[in-house]
Amino acid sequence: MPLTPIKTPLFVKKMFPNYVWDITTNTKSIYLTFDDGPTPEITNWVLNMLKSYHAKATFFCIGNNIEKHPEIFQNIIADGHSIGNHTHNHIKGWKTKANDYVDNIAKAESLIDSQIQNSELRIQNLFRPPYGQITPKQGKKLLALGYKIIMWDVLSFDWDKNVSEETCFNNVISKATNGSIIVFHDSVKASKNLQYTLPRVLEFFSKKNFLFEALPQKNR
Repeated sequence: MPLTPIKTPLFVKKMFPNYVWDITTNTKSIYLTFDDGPTPEITNWVLNMLKSYHAKATFFCIGNNIEKHPEIFQNIIADGHSIGNHTHNHIKGWKTKANDYVDNIAKAESLIDSQIQNSELRIQNLFRPPYGQITPKQGKKLLALGYKIIMWDVLSFDWDKNVSEETCFNNVISKATNGSIIVFHDSVKASKNLQYTLPRVLEFFSKKNFLFEALPQKNR
């Protein structure tokens, strides 16, 4: 089992209170998120699966992937999901200078804006750092620019080849609660575990009368 905890400990959330780890809500809601897309091999499958359960989610997209697959990105928008920034090149924050990191995010943001300019959708500046790696200086700069830094409450570990499909599923259903932000990946690397886990998670929580919601968005 990976050393990183499946569920983010409370003390970690308290150490970084300016980051979003979960959502306070009065409804039975869960917030599914998908990192690393859009990807031809899996993103449209995810969209179809979500649609079959009337579920909304948030997609933290890599700018370079949007550039390569704009039609899939438009499918995400058309289905009414929230869009988040996941940098332009999926860079590691701990190995990148703060100004270079912010510039890479800005490059992705510019591309996102260009793709949604004719849409009614205008997202908040939602950002998730690849690998969860972000330095205090990077975080401070992004917060000052108006970004909401979205972390997570539960990791599925769908990307980990050493985690079985059943374990991936159990990671989610055993740890997710009302208001949980859950991390999946619409990537080739994660596709085997995701294709097993996602429909079962949707079914499991639907039977418990949970709603699947996108992270809050508003007009700029």
